[in-house]
Amino acid sequence: MSTSEKIVARLRVNGEDNEILVAPDATLVTVLRDQLGLTGTKRGCNQGVCGACTVLIDGVAARSCLTLAALAQDRDIVTVEGLRDDDLGGRVIRALVEGAAVQCGFCTPGMVAVLTELLEREAAPTLDEIREGISGNICRCTGYRKILDAMVHLAGELREARASRVAS
Repeated sequence: MSTSEKIVARLRVNGEDNEILVAPDATLVTVLRDQLGLTGTKRGCNQGVCGACTVLIDGVAARSCLTLAALAQDRDIVTVEGLRDDDLGGRVIRALVEGAAVQCGFCTPGMVAVLTELLEREAAPTLDEIREGISGNICRCTGYRKILDAMVHLAGELREARASRVAS
């Protein structure tokens, strides 16, 4: 099969099923942005280094520039647009905005994805765990301090909420 031939891909993105024609070598970032119009996912280095294209696939952070769309079929793909409407993802976004941790915003979608995954795994991560969690995402504007501060604050809120649920 030549790469100019298209295949049908069934992609479940942000809870919505899509059946689209894709080139066999089309990356997920290209399909998300160019075919599904989900431009929140950013195309950065296209080499899996910067983290701007990070999405969640079956709840795990994945570089969409390195993921073939055809191999993401029948999996649960969540972009920043989907995380905006998710309780935890929405809290991550609000914490970053309220903590003035968003400047140019280019890295933000990938940061939101990795931070949401981290908070799903570890409800109240430490500063070191947050540092490790975002270590694969490059931010050229913030110096990371405000991102870390916002997530430490959110982790504290989550810890308090969990403690009050346990106490009641």
